[in-house]
Amino acid sequence: MHWESFFQDLEDQLAAEWEAERAALDSEAERLRVSRLTLRERLSGLGALAEDVRLELSDGSAHDARIDSVGADWVGARTADGSLLIVRADRISAIGLQGRAVVESARAGAAPADRLGERITFGFALRDLARRRVPVMVGTASGRLVTGTFDRVASDHADLAVHDGDAPRRAGEVRAFRIVPLTELVWVRPGADSDRVG
Repeated sequence: MHWESFFQDLEDQLAAEWEAERAALDSEAERLRVSRLTLRERLSGLGALAEDVRLELSDGSAHDARIDSVGADWVGARTADGSLLIVRADRISAIGLQGRAVVESARAGAAPADRLGERITFGFALRDLARRRVPVMVGTASGRLVTGTFDRVASDHADLAVHDGDAPRRAGEVRAFRIVPLTELVWVRPGADSDRVG
């Protein structure tokens, strides 16, 4: 009986050591996986969770929204009032969310990447708005709000015809033209109809 308990103790000790070693390897593998996780993957994970988040941006604005899509360098989100918001990913200062979503978005980041979405750039998305002549409101790095229509979107800048957001882009409605570097745009709201223009 003494030898049986001795061997059982050895087996239990070996099993405990094996479990501890496996747990250490698992935690190291998880740390390695998380170290390779990008913000784009994390944002995609948040979109998959369908959670509302608070996007705090470099212009000082904050938008409560649900992430709809993630492009190469931008995020498409839907605000509480149903408006679409296109945000440059490099202009996100912080993302506020519930504690559960922090962990789950890191796990969801392991989901397969959207290969087409990875290739759609901020400029490409703005070119589509210009092609369709969609009125927009833009938030700039200096904190200005401007409404109008993109006439052209080049590789690193855009031509914006400034007019009231609720008016169509007609020669008589345009008050000014602005050439805006894309790096100065923080967010774009398509279909803007606000009287707050700069």
